Amino acid sequence: MGLLSSFNTGVSGLAAAGTSMGVIGDNIANAGTHGFKRSRAEFQDMLARSLKGIDGGDQIGSGTKLAHVTAQYTQGSIKRTENITDIALNGNGFFAIKSPFGQAYTRDGAFHFDKDGQLVTGDGYEVMGFQADDKGKITAKQAPIKLGNTTVPATATKEVEFSMNVDSREKNKVFNALDPENTSNFNSSVTVYDNIGTQRVVTMYFNKLGPNQWEYHAMVDGKDAAGGVDGQMVEMANGQLQFDSKGRLQQEVPGQNAFNFNNGAAAGQQVSFNFGESIAEGGDGSQASTQYGTTSSIARHTQDGNSAATLSSLSFNDDGVLTASYDNGTSRDIAQIAIAKFENNEGLFKTGKNLLKETRKSGQPAIGQPGKDGRGQVYSKSIELSNVDIANEFIDMMQAQRNFQANTRTITTSDQMLQEVLNIKR
Repeated sequence: MGLLSSFNTGVSGLAAAGTSMGVIGDNIANAGTHGFKRSRAEFQDMLARSLKGIDGGDQIGSGTKLAHVTAQYTQGSIKRTENITDIALNGNGFFAIKSPFGQAYTRDGAFHFDKDGQLVTGDGYEVMGFQADDKGKITAKQAPIKLGNTTVPATATKEVEFSMNVDSREKNKVFNALDPENTSNFNSSVTVYDNIGTQRVVTMYFNKLGPNQWEYHAMVDGKDAAGGVDGQMVEMANGQLQFDSKGRLQQEVPGQNAFNFNNGAAAGQQVSFNFGESIAEGGDGSQASTQYGTTSSIARHTQDGNSAATLSSLSFNDDGVLTASYDNGTSRDIAQIAIAKFENNEGLFKTGKNLLKETRKSGQPAIGQPGKDGRGQVYSKSIELSNVDIANEFIDMMQAQRNFQANTRTITTSDQMLQEVLNIKR
């Protein structure tokens, strides 16, 4: 009876070693697969036969069996590429994928855009992300990442912001719209856009009215003004700036404001001029224009209009945000890559094609932004390689081979012993 059981014990060892070779072979075969995670075969001993019942001790083992094949979710090496849609994930988490069989997950970040502008995997499955609103701000709305319209319409300038200083040492001047150069203390030009995206140059003239009080006049050349004469400046807007005794902006007092451009532009365009948060608006003057005893100058000015434009380039940053750049110099955030994390990565189910599915053992995914709440960081123009170490796999292979050989010796030895028993009768 003991000889026959030794046959079964040896056979269980052969099966275990063979299965181990299968796992190792799969690891080696996928050593070049992007984002692949190696697996490890784990074994358990089988129910032992006790010689003394439940008293314990004196047990004879019955061999081994395969208990688990566990994926090892250690970080793979990250390789830099020149493909703008290659994204590597460093740390915990998975890219969320919309597949024909439902929501899936992957570590393979070799994405590309299809003919419809969708960000997809190599098999054409859509990559999920957080969408941006009309102003380019990333929201919590999840949807497949898509370029959408590759052109942007013209936007009329609504506000111009100035960061500047006017010289408190200047003398008072009375402004004359017919001679703005000589009747102003200081001037500077800024480019704005009308409602059809045409660039218009607005010249800002500043003249001192009295102690701590200035006036500004926004003027355009007659060639840009409705009914204007080329070479003759036309006033479109004006207002006053009041400063306190310390040179801080006390108050802004807007006046006339109606830009009437020509060549098809809509009449009465409103352009607000913002000189910073004044004291009257609740500021302390530190973030507003000033009146100090230094030369008048404009350190910076910005405006919010733009001409119509066509998409010129795309890029992902290291926050996983897809940004579109246009040929008019503007850019806009489109979406951000979504990252899913699980309580138990080893519980995920492999479906092939580098995809994984949620199971009861894995738990439900918590989807959020990269680098937040324990999720890994993403790297643009990069790809995560397999975490398979060929040298270690070969060592495991040799060990599995020796285990197989040892178990065959158990069977052949048991066979020889059984043959001796059969020879007793001779």
